[in-house]
Amino acid sequence: MIAKIFLDSAIKRLSYYKELGDKTLAQLTAEQLHWQPAGEPNSIYLIIKHLSGNMLSRWTNFLTTDGEKPWRNRDTEFEEGNASHEEVLETWEAGWECMMDTLESLQPEDLEKTVMIRNEPHIVLDAINRQLSHVPYHVGQIVYIGKMIQKENWHSLSIPRGKSQDFNKEKFGK
Repeated sequence: MIAKIFLDSAIKRLSYYKELGDKTLAQLTAEQLHWQPAGEPNSIYLIIKHLSGNMLSRWTNFLTTDGEKPWRNRDTEFEEGNASHEEVLETWEAGWECMMDTLESLQPEDLEKTVMIRNEPHIVLDAINRQLSHVPYHVGQIVYIGKMIQKENWHSLSIPRGKSQDFNKEKFGK
């Protein structure tokens, strides 16, 4: 029973982070997706390439092959390109679809199985927890960069600044 609750919770939490990313990407142009702050931080596009590469590698044939696939070239995930807005979204969706489809196919008894990630054994529950740490970390970066780019044109993804009281009144009744 607790295994099913955990799987449902993990899917719900990851879906929430996808929604935050979706709402951020909807506010940005292709040019903005490639913008990088001063220094060597990653653009949103590079973060998406990395997240998608990670998701595809980890969740393709999840229970039967090592999560670091031989076809993945992690270093190229951090090389800038000139992908269109549509291509960036396709990359974003491909990773999410692979991960979410795999998570939704898991059965409670799978949580105790062992999978390999970079030739290191992990129980499935721990492999899911790794994603629950990795994904929000990078989605947070995407949102933060989006806010930096949009400045005063940013559309809040949750409770807008100065609207907490209104939100609570609505949630808890007048």
